[in-house]
Amino acid sequence: MAFDGATIRHVCAELRAAVGAHVEKIYMPAREDVILALKWKGGSGRLLMTANAGSPRLHFTSAAAENPQTPPMFCMLLRKHLGAARLTDVRQDGLERIVYLDFDAVSEIGDPVRFTLAVEVMGRRSNIILVNGEGRIVDAVKRVDAEMSSVRQVLPGMAYTLPPSQQTACVLGCTPEEALEAVLREGDTLSLQKAILASLQGFSPLLAREGAFAAGADGLDHACDMDEAARGRLLDWLGGVAGLIRDCGGRPVMLLDEDGKPADFTFLPIRQYGALRTLREYPSFSALLDAFYGERTRLDRMKQRSHDLLVLLQNARDRAARKVAVQKQELETSRRREELRLRAELLTANAHGIPRGSTSVKLVNYYDPELSEIEIPLDGRLSAIENAQKLYAEYRKAATAEQMLTGLIEKGEEQVLYLESVLDAVTRSQGESELAEIRRELAETGYVKRRSLGRSKPVRVPPMRYLSDDGFVILAGRNNLQNDRLTLREADRGDIWFHAQKIPGSHVIVCTEGREVPDRTLTQAAELAAWHSQARESLNVPVDYTRIRCVKKPQGAAPGRVIYTDYKTAYVNPKECGCGGGDASAGR
Repeated sequence: MAFDGATIRHVCAELRAAVGAHVEKIYMPAREDVILALKWKGGSGRLLMTANAGSPRLHFTSAAAENPQTPPMFCMLLRKHLGAARLTDVRQDGLERIVYLDFDAVSEIGDPVRFTLAVEVMGRRSNIILVNGEGRIVDAVKRVDAEMSSVRQVLPGMAYTLPPSQQTACVLGCTPEEALEAVLREGDTLSLQKAILASLQGFSPLLAREGAFAAGADGLDHACDMDEAARGRLLDWLGGVAGLIRDCGGRPVMLLDEDGKPADFTFLPIRQYGALRTLREYPSFSALLDAFYGERTRLDRMKQRSHDLLVLLQNARDRAARKVAVQKQELETSRRREELRLRAELLTANAHGIPRGSTSVKLVNYYDPELSEIEIPLDGRLSAIENAQKLYAEYRKAATAEQMLTGLIEKGEEQVLYLESVLDAVTRSQGESELAEIRRELAETGYVKRRSLGRSKPVRVPPMRYLSDDGFVILAGRNNLQNDRLTLREADRGDIWFHAQKIPGSHVIVCTEGREVPDRTLTQAAELAAWHSQARESLNVPVDYTRIRCVKKPQGAAPGRVIYTDYKTAYVNPKECGCGGGDASAGR
């Protein structure tokens, strides 16, 4: 990704608009993320800083982030020292990937103190470090001891030191000619792209490739093999890029791949991909970074938080499915019990001619019109009558087993379907409160222990809310417990209920308020039901719909399990954007 020193310089220019702001609140929605809610004269904003190795960055964010019920220790430390502090400066040394946020605060005894948050954006070595006015580390998001690094330790009480420098040239402090000379010095053994990366500070691989493309030398094995024309083109490109960086005159641009998905971002138009990439410009670098990282970061965070639930549910589902498979095999065996009865009857009828000690006997099957012979294995220790009685006992046992196995298999299949529905809810969950509600559901059904839930007060999350193009409110449950509440208690009898046919998913309700529902709204609700189901990635998904009055819950059924009658089926493609005015945060 192209969150290089040059892009960071543009972000810092935006952050300086908040200099003089006071810290109102401090959050840590994830272990490596910090959000400062800032308020300044004429404006406010939320500053996001993250040391996550996959997406380290800092910028203003408008994305909503759900906070854990118990804040991490580093969050409590920041609240202690930076609560109500004033942001006095935003600094970056050259094009280094470190941003220093200076704050004026007040100590516990009322003395003015200075703190600095050093946000180091360096891949897996990214960190957020709180430094006091004496240059000592107060604490960091990631502590680094001697076992983790022999070069640089990051521990409370130690002096803050900079990471090892690569001694590269900075286009802010040299002329384009000097930058070109630095590139050519590395070009004896490296291609132009690698030479730019190795010699110029703050340049990303994307920017280095663009420089090689602009010079027309991206196919050379060694940068020093460029002719004079290529060197001239590279010099002009370096001069233009240096001017953009120096003046923070770049434009926030996202590169989209052939499918329209975000592929990269930078601060200038990129020409190296030709028609293979589409450029989309954003009003600010913060908006660009929000759009690029937002959904992916949310999904990664939810994957981490839900990992334990996914493992538990997958193991429970697989265990239940294996048990059902064994029971079906036993049922199939028990259904062959008529052969046991036949053998017992033949032995009884011919017992007088079968001597004790025989291990097998061939008898005429008088039930067969062709009077074929059947060979019956015997226990030599038993008489013919005793062997027959043994077969009768096995026959009765098989008959009893069939009756029991039929019920056990039905319950087992219900259990597998229930676990599939919970797995689907976990994969579609969008916040910690939704996961907490799913954990409570699993505690009620006995899959997790209640004491693992902690003592925190449960937060009831409202169903997802949409507005159809015809003005009808459409609600969608987030999990099985919410599906039950929505369908069985909150919906009116005249509302219309939707669910993907025989597929785990949300209960979707069209709130009719006594009005006739147009076909367009019915279609949009069906699309939403398909979207909020396990068939989200499929096409032509069958969705059943009926009036709420026709939906019932069987006695003793698992959460989310209902039966319904008088329904119709629509075949739709899953879609969430079919409804205007969607608001996934509010209830009815």
